[in-house]
Amino acid sequence: MRQAGPGVEIRLLDPEGNEIAGTGPAHPGELYVRSTAVFNEYYKQPESYRAAMHGDFHTVGDIAYRDEEGYYYICDRKNDMIISGGMNVYPAEIEAALEQHPGVFDVAVFGIPSGEWGGQVHATVVLAPGASLTEADVIAYARQQLAGYKCPRSVSFAGELPRMGSGKLLKRELRAPYWAGHTRQIS
Repeated sequence: MRQAGPGVEIRLLDPEGNEIAGTGPAHPGELYVRSTAVFNEYYKQPESYRAAMHGDFHTVGDIAYRDEEGYYYICDRKNDMIISGGMNVYPAEIEAALEQHPGVFDVAVFGIPSGEWGGQVHATVVLAPGASLTEADVIAYARQQLAGYKCPRSVSFAGELPRMGSGKLLKRELRAPYWAGHTRQIS
C-alpha cells in the first residue's frame, strides 16, 4: 500500500482482491483509494456503493499500474475490460498499439460475444485520409505489436466513431449491435 498524499492511500487489486505486487503496464489492477476526501455514498444507490468497496477502500472502476518509483497510471476502465478465454484484456492497450499504424486515424476496441472464448476482441477502425486497409491488414499489424490473446479477432470500419460532446468515446453504441439478443452485455 502506498501513501499517495496527505490522508490518501492507494491499492491496486487483482480480481480476487489480492494486492498487485509487480510494477509496469504488465501488472495492472483495479485502483482502490482510502481517504477522508472520498465520498461516502452514491446518491440513491447504496448497493452500488457497497459493491465498490474492498474493506475501507473504494473504487470507481479505473484500471491502473504503478511504476518503479511508485507513480500510478490509469490505463483503462474496468467496465471496458474484455474477458477472453479467462484472460483479462484491456482495450486501451490495444487501441494505443493500433493507433501507431499510419493508416489508422481512430480506433475503438471492445468485446463481442464468442461461444468459444466468452468474449473476443473486436476493433472498429477509422482509416486515415487516403489509407486503404483490410481486416487482415489490421489483425496482422496487431500481431506484430501485441500478445496473441490481445489481438482483434475481427475488425470493422467506420467513417467516424460515436463520441459525446466532451470527446469521450461511446463504446456502448458500438457494442450494442453485437450483443443484441444476448442476456448480458459484457464479455
